[in-house]
Amino acid sequence: MRQTWRWFGPKDRVSIDDMMQAGVEGVVSALHHVPTGTVWSPEEIAQRQQEVATRKDGRPSPLVWDVVESLPVSEDIKKQKGNWKTHIENWKISMRHLRDAGLETICYNFMPVLDWTRTDLAWERPSGARCMRFDLIDFAAFDIHILERAGAAESFPEAVVAEAAERFAKMDDAFKEKLAGNVVFGLPGAAEKFTLEDVKLHLAEYDSISEEKLQQHMIDFLSEVTPLAEDLGMRLCCHPDDPPFPLLGLPRIMSTEAHYRKILDAVDLRANGVTLCTGSLGARPDNNPVEIFKALADRVHFLHLRNVSIEGTEVMNSLYEDEHLSGHTDMVAMVAAVVAEETRRKAEGRADWSIPFRPDHGQDILDDIGREAQPGYPAIGRLKGLAELRGIYRSFEHKLVTGAA
Repeated sequence: MRQTWRWFGPKDRVSIDDMMQAGVEGVVSALHHVPTGTVWSPEEIAQRQQEVATRKDGRPSPLVWDVVESLPVSEDIKKQKGNWKTHIENWKISMRHLRDAGLETICYNFMPVLDWTRTDLAWERPSGARCMRFDLIDFAAFDIHILERAGAAESFPEAVVAEAAERFAKMDDAFKEKLAGNVVFGLPGAAEKFTLEDVKLHLAEYDSISEEKLQQHMIDFLSEVTPLAEDLGMRLCCHPDDPPFPLLGLPRIMSTEAHYRKILDAVDLRANGVTLCTGSLGARPDNNPVEIFKALADRVHFLHLRNVSIEGTEVMNSLYEDEHLSGHTDMVAMVAAVVAEETRRKAEGRADWSIPFRPDHGQDILDDIGREAQPGYPAIGRLKGLAELRGIYRSFEHKLVTGAA
């Protein structure tokens, strides 16, 4: 398990020096400033590699850019409208440029409009720590009363609709504005920022796109890019929906093991793979991330290890980012499963036997509070998570070496 950490570039409040002190082995990054749909140039890629390789004082760092997260898939590709064919060709050119620079693993997602959704980016826990939260009642209040999406009330149970109306009535303008901003925050570090009007326009364009049609659009995309990835010796890995249930009337197509199996079978090349995110998949009570990993293990190219606590038993529920060893996913069992898969791959002689992982998200603790890092990406909170996961991994590693029971 190669220990990596996400970095948003020179503007990130968490520095390369911080990552070195945390014991990180590799960096997960992207060219967040490059508009979606355009080519990532060799010069821009080389610039990011140089930034990763340089400490604050100019001395070299031992870190390298290991995993691309994300090479964005444009809304045109997802909807098969506008410049979607050009965007696919640009994606393929970017893949070649990345491979020429030595990068082999590309994480991406196929979530329509919003890449992930939270209602609170700094929810205070009893300990004083801060974390990200998806509150179903707040979200329903946003959808029904702030966005005023047609038919929104029909997307929620009657009790949720009633409670959302009561809560909305008590919201002042400042809270409404903050809630709307949190919901449309989107992909961390992305070049594009959506307004409510942008969201409404995109939603209208999805009116004619069913789950089955969006799945076919994804298969069409992968049918174009995966053979090239295979030829280049690259690995593509799709991140699950976050949260993994329908929102805003949009289709969700990467929320369950069955969703993944359909896409993997449709484009049955090893390069077509999975970013197994325990937090995203673990946000549904009917998902068991450990069992999903075991079922898809041969095609898992990248791991996001984080934990969420679910408030309820329904598929659609409130949830919050918990500590890495708390929440819905049994993280000890998860690491054990990963070690078993790595051992199997190593015995097969696979070059990709070591699966890169990052301690995804983290609670703001201690000096994280007030640092204003990217929401979900604090220094100390992720350091804590990495240390805990590293400890679990080392214990299994020791058992393999010593043969201890």
